[in-house]
Amino acid sequence: MIFLTGREQEYLLHAIVGAHGIAARSDFFLWSQGPLQALLPHAILVCAQLGRNGAVLRSEAWHSAVLVETDLQALGDPRRGQVARLAQAWHAGGGQAAVIDEVLVHGSTTASGGSFFALFAMPAADAARQAYLLELLLPYLHLHWLALLDSAIPAPAGTTRAASARELEVLRWVSIGKSNQEVGQILGISGGTVKSHLQRIYKLLDVSNRTQAVSRGIALRLLAS
Repeated sequence: MIFLTGREQEYLLHAIVGAHGIAARSDFFLWSQGPLQALLPHAILVCAQLGRNGAVLRSEAWHSAVLVETDLQALGDPRRGQVARLAQAWHAGGGQAAVIDEVLVHGSTTASGGSFFALFAMPAADAARQAYLLELLLPYLHLHWLALLDSAIPAPAGTTRAASARELEVLRWVSIGKSNQEVGQILGISGGTVKSHLQRIYKLLDVSNRTQAVSRGIALRLLAS
């Protein structure tokens, strides 16, 4: 039996309470880089949606480090990516929280599929302890990440479509003063791609510059307060 230390209990409570405040992608990002990071330090969190046969349908990486697009593709490719291989190994091993190839993994299966989570670059520690902590947090990871996938981002009044998740990510980083190059480094894309996203945001919000885009994004509640 594993007994949590006083600090671990404090961090776990903070993570559970914080999870209930997740209502948008930016909330999930802040939670993963804050309370979750404090309890289970890691470099990259990959969340994956599983199909009926346990195969990865789609995945998403959450990180604060600068990663190139090819590295993210190598992680998340639904057929040949590292996360797909880890999900298969996890399923074959009985679907228990575990450290596989130095990656902490766990998931949740349902009649229609499920979810799978992998924490990369964990510090050397008690693997059984890490697995137990992830098992305690699994319901919150499962519910809140899948809720983000299921929830549609409403289109602002007067627009013809909803803002994409990537466009909102770009706008959020711009709102805190990041340049195109800095946003590109954070998201693992080029500065030119960031500029293209911004041009689409300007058109969507009917504005002509980044300051106006941020102001309108706040007014429309597209940015977390």
